[in-house]
Amino acid sequence: MKNSPIIALDFATASQAYNFLKPFKQSLFVKVGMELYLQEGPSIVYKLKEMGHDVFLDLKLHDIPNTVGQAMKGLARLGADLVNVHATGGESMMIAAREGLEAGTTSGNKRPSIIAVTQLTSTSEKQMQQEQLIQTSMDESVLHYANLAKSAGLDGVVCSVLEAKKIIETCGEEFLRVTPGIRLAEEEAHDQIRVATPSNARILGSSHIVVGRAITKAENAVHAYENILKMWEEHA
Repeated sequence: MKNSPIIALDFATASQAYNFLKPFKQSLFVKVGMELYLQEGPSIVYKLKEMGHDVFLDLKLHDIPNTVGQAMKGLARLGADLVNVHATGGESMMIAAREGLEAGTTSGNKRPSIIAVTQLTSTSEKQMQQEQLIQTSMDESVLHYANLAKSAGLDGVVCSVLEAKKIIETCGEEFLRVTPGIRLAEEEAHDQIRVATPSNARILGSSHIVVGRAITKAENAVHAYENILKMWEEHA
């Protein structure tokens, strides 16, 4: 699985995603979220893998353990490199998700890596406390979910850059810290709250960053990607 920035293909159709990718000459690490997957289905993952890209299938599954386990068994056959669930589904659900992936992975192949969403980077501590009735700090909530995910045998979590270093301290360097909410210094935060630049993300302990509009809405997407890749790699 590549360590390059993950480009969020937040497009409504496959044709829009493919048109965006045309100028790129190298293989990339791309994210397919609900918007694109629900319009195009498994074919979008198959095609992106045929094109040589690594794929993060970002569906954030959250249901009873049996349902999530069976869903992951099917998703394992698509060939995605990384998938995820919501940690709020609990340890039993996360175990079922991992076991479903293992059962659905073709013999001799490595199962997709699986991570758990802790708290969305669009959620503030105030929102978490008032709307979710979680009366701890954001750090405590995220670390609790990270420890739960590790106990369930998952490979890492989705978190904000702000919690990445503490997750390393409690879960180890090999435990993935995939961080959305990446913005350039001059860029608007949009709907994200807990944000950071690519350079800060690397310094503060992210293992992977997810970047969307800073690349997909840029006048020159290839140049924007190369700039972000440079910022990411200079502190490796």
